[in-house]
Amino acid sequence: HCIPIDPYYLTWKAREYGVHTRFIELAGEVNTGMPEWVLGKVEDALNSRGRALNGSNVMVLGIAYKKDTNDTRESPGLKIFSLLKAKGASVVYHDPHVPKIPKLRDYDFAAESIELSDVSIGEQHCIVLCTDHSSIDYELLGQSSDLIVDTRGVFPANSRNTVSA
Repeated sequence: HCIPIDPYYLTWKAREYGVHTRFIELAGEVNTGMPEWVLGKVEDALNSRGRALNGSNVMVLGIAYKKDTNDTRESPGLKIFSLLKAKGASVVYHDPHVPKIPKLRDYDFAAESIELSDVSIGEQHCIVLCTDHSSIDYELLGQSSDLIVDTRGVFPANSRNTVSA
């Protein structure tokens, strides 16, 4: 399994045997807080360019939980999408494996994946790279975007238009 709820299961199971798992619990807390941390990186990156998040066009690149899959369960990309919308951004997404965000327990966006092109990239004030699918044209992305918040380490940290998260 690669789903982030597994550590919580391990903690629950360990308690049955009287084992304390504080380290696993702390890792779970860090993971749970990462979407908010990424949101802060997006806000800071836009602010450094004289833009507010509210009113900005932002593309979430990759909604699936894991590279090259269509599984959206527990995906941080969904939480980031939701947080960006709540802050007033105009949010779209591209995911070659998730053509439409399904209605889920916590999310009902009714959003469909947009085509990744120099035009769609150029319309965005910021791209948030959440899932690094193999089929994404990263060269096009790097050339056509003004600002990328890279949560996957795809782009060199000192690129002209990239902020590592």
